[in-house]
Amino acid sequence: MGEPIVLEPIGIIRSPFHSTDEAPHLGSEAGIEGELVVDPRYRDAMFGLEAGRKVLILYWLHLADRGRLQVHPRGDRTRPLRGVFSTRSPHRPNPIGADLVEVLEIRGTTIRVKGLDALDGTLLLDIKKEV
Repeated sequence: MGEPIVLEPIGIIRSPFHSTDEAPHLGSEAGIEGELVVDPRYRDAMFGLEAGRKVLILYWLHLADRGRLQVHPRGDRTRPLRGVFSTRSPHRPNPIGADLVEVLEIRGTTIRVKGLDALDGTLLLDIKKEV
């Protein structure tokens, strides 16, 4: 289906979660704070980011099962199976996570945010302004 896609992380996510069992199913519901530690090479790309604004972050779900195509939504086995494309499950063919987070503070190339559900050490792929 075309040429391979190569992604280069722009940084790393720091959060209080170290396992999938600890992480909320939707960060915006839990209001969890954490940090986006951007590689200094991308400092200029941060120009215009401001505290109080929301940004969409994309990240690589490194512990995902890429072969799983159906899940019980939110891991609740009382709910019927659904295809992963109709859920926010981390388990999917291309495990790219997305969260809309609020920028709380920017210090150098570290951005403190609220609304995370990513695990500590997750690779940050991109930051985009809120749509």
